[in-house]
Amino acid sequence: MRMHTKNTARRDMALIIVLAAAAAFVCVKFDVSEALLGWTRQHERLQVDELPGILLVVAISLIWFSTRRYLEARRQLDLRRATEARLAEAHTENQRLAQQYLDMQEYERKALARDLHDELGQYLNVIKLDAVAIRDANHAAADVPALPTAPATSRAIAGAMIESIDRVYAVVAGLIRQLRPVGFDDLGVAAALEHCVGEWRQRLGGATIDLSIECDLAALDEVRGLALFRLVQEAMTNIARHAQATRIEIRIVGKRGGESQESIELKISDNGRGADLNAPRGGLGLVGMRERAAAFGGSLALASEPGAGFTVTASLPVAAGKFSTT
Repeated sequence: MRMHTKNTARRDMALIIVLAAAAAFVCVKFDVSEALLGWTRQHERLQVDELPGILLVVAISLIWFSTRRYLEARRQLDLRRATEARLAEAHTENQRLAQQYLDMQEYERKALARDLHDELGQYLNVIKLDAVAIRDANHAAADVPALPTAPATSRAIAGAMIESIDRVYAVVAGLIRQLRPVGFDDLGVAAALEHCVGEWRQRLGGATIDLSIECDLAALDEVRGLALFRLVQEAMTNIARHAQATRIEIRIVGKRGGESQESIELKISDNGRGADLNAPRGGLGLVGMRERAAAFGGSLALASEPGAGFTVTASLPVAAGKFSTT
């Protein structure tokens, strides 16, 4: 930028020198000053001979005015550059804070899922074992005539306890899956995505869901792996709520953007009822997806028309060499 400015200034200076030299040559060659002096003497009554002085004052005033405007424009430009630098710094800081927030959120989810599994799940298992023991003891007493039989109500209560515990355990298991992807810590993000898509196939029985992973995600760091999983999870939730689609395609590919950076591109498309992207939206699903991608310096693009399906394309930058395309 500075080199371009210097080159422009040099060209302007060279042009001024050329014009000044051409003017000097014309004035010397044709005696312009003498000709002007002779012409102005013929119109002495009109004071035309004072015109050069007036023009000189006008020229000096214009130079002064243009200099002031130049200095003011330069000051405004410097102020704008400083403002843009502060905005860029604030944007970087916001991205860093957003990343820290996501890291903290995932850490809390992981800890909560672990506590639910280790503490609450353990006690539920103990209660269920006690209820099963009560039920089996009642059955055994009923089968042996010599033993006193327990009331039928106790067997019914034990059975009801077992059913309630099974429901609570199912709810806890669902919460654990929402808080921490199944298989993510042990098998990696690819296995977690396969499991997630498998669950959605069961929920959306009338829809065909195709998952295509065309890059190696094994070396992807935990934070970006979780972000990728959450993007797929949120997109599938939006499709289930709004799309009424019968076919869903999920494609994950690796993109090479240069020697120092690569990116993962996630594309999710469906053949549902689509949406008008210019219409106001009240939900926060797409906003959260966009913020999640932006936290890594990525982007989120939407493509849709009413009745023509919906396509979400997310890009997550990663360091070069982190993964390889397949």
